Amino acid sequence: MQRLQHRQQFDAVLAGATVARTPHFALHRCALDSTGSGSPGPQALFAVRAPWIGALIPKRWAKRAVTRNTIRRQIYAVASEFASLPEAAHVVRLRSGVDRQAFPSASSLALKQALRAELKALFSGARS
Repeated sequence: MQRLQHRQQFDAVLAGATVARTPHFALHRCALDSTGSGSPGPQALFAVRAPWIGALIPKRWAKRAVTRNTIRRQIYAVASEFASLPEAAHVVRLRSGVDRQAFPSASSLALKQALRAELKALFSGARS
């Protein structure tokens, strides 16, 4: 599985369809087909035909860097477990805040387990 690294890649995927949602996350997908327009299409942005994954964690929803890094690590770990993802570019976007009252520690085991369960539901919903 390849990781998205450039802003143009993220922009192309976010312009695509939202294929799954959970209370905290949204999964966006962009097919790797060529667009046929004059602008660089997915073929130029995604040289390797394989599943691509990226994580978008705004400071607005996760204030502490430790929390953002924990969320990002859980996204990539769960995505690697789903080898059956189609050959497309995917972005997992945090779309609501993590409750600091329920998870006072920024990288607690309880937070990691809750994130992992929600991300598994997100990726399972994307397959169907």
